[in-house]
Amino acid sequence: MLSYAGEHWELNRLYELAVTLLEVSGTLAIVIGAAAATCLFVKNAWQSSFSQAYPSFRSTLGRSILLGLEFLVAADILQSLVIAPTLDDLLILAGLVLVRTFLSISLGVEINGHWPWQDTRLEREAKAAEQQRQDQPSA
Repeated sequence: MLSYAGEHWELNRLYELAVTLLEVSGTLAIVIGAAAATCLFVKNAWQSSFSQAYPSFRSTLGRSILLGLEFLVAADILQSLVIAPTLDDLLILAGLVLVRTFLSISLGVEINGHWPWQDTRLEREAKAAEQQRQDQPSA
């Protein structure tokens, strides 16, 4: 049977492994996403033109960065709140979350062309416009 100290050590090892896996996953999401976006960009630019391939490249690259940031924020939260919950770590976590949240919102605006909270209104307007087109008699 394990003693309390042994259980505590095993839990810490499990938390550290989870943090490492989240950090690796975030890094891989960014690196693989960047490589895939670049390959698609080269292919699309070769087949059509740079100006047509570039928006897709930015969108794909931005989405991979956003995904990677989500994994990295999860790792920071686990690291700061579970493994080493000191006041300094919590303040560092707050700063990291603020910076990464700003980056996520900025990238979302770059990718989608509008603020994240405008999604519902834009979808509602698109549905209303579609309904209006369907209601008009065809000539």
